[in-house]
Amino acid sequence: MSKECLIQFAPETSSSLPSQLIGRKVVWKQGKNRFVGKIAGFHGKKGVVRVKFLKGVPGQALGTTVELVG
Repeated sequence: MSKECLIQFAPETSSSLPSQLIGRKVVWKQGKNRFVGKIAGFHGKKGVVRVKFLKGVPGQALGTTVELVG
């Protein structure tokens, strides 16, 4: 289980949108479980961001979608 993941927003390839998202929360849902994380910063120049989750996220989360929350 990892507390930090890299997330890429599908249509975005520049760093303009992720710069506005730093500090916002994301949620990954698996059945009844919800894993809440916060966008911590950039990773590279292609629009990828680092997300720090409160609890460790299981490996099944890799390659799936997350929900962007206020």
